Amino acid sequence: MDTSTQEKWDRASRSFDLMAGYGPEWRWKPAKQRVFGHMKPDAKILFLALGTGLDIGCFPAGRDITAIDISPKMVEKAEKRVASYPGTMTVQVMDVHDMEFEAGSFDQVFTSCTFCSVPKPVEGLRALYRVLKPGGELHMFEHTGSRLFPFSAMMKLMSPLASRFGPELDRDTVAHVKEAGFEVVGVNHVFLDTVKTIHATK
Repeated sequence: MDTSTQEKWDRASRSFDLMAGYGPEWRWKPAKQRVFGHMKPDAKILFLALGTGLDIGCFPAGRDITAIDISPKMVEKAEKRVASYPGTMTVQVMDVHDMEFEAGSFDQVFTSCTFCSVPKPVEGLRALYRVLKPGGELHMFEHTGSRLFPFSAMMKLMSPLASRFGPELDRDTVAHVKEAGFEVVGVNHVFLDTVKTIHATK
């Protein structure tokens, strides 16, 4: 367990809903619903990372979902949202770099604004690759670095400070997905080239 990352997100849990639960959730909800709409009724699904459970309201009903998060404080705040989900959802405190699941445990993996914060993104994605079945799917809603000036320069400059309290701002998540061994089958830009959905297969 990466205790320094765990402590960072435990601290962030105090104000997470205030920072992320209103404007951002309202703005990105339609795009998230489209991503989570890929959840298959008969699939064994892994969701990383749960946070305070803000994304649960975008999940289709009746799915079998295992959710993990590195922060026990985040998981604690998510309890009511988890309990209200109209389907099967189990939650565990777990580090993506050191997951306890057997290889090939899941049909699908979903992430939401996650790989801007995973300390070792390629290793984390390789861990997801391991727990997916052959032919399994990875569906991501992520904010990433930009190739557009001046956004690229601004995000690179701000990222070291931002990462102390939350996400990094300049990651090339699509390249990381490919490096981890996935076949990328679709990338859709939601806002400029910084907010996007990524769809890939094992």
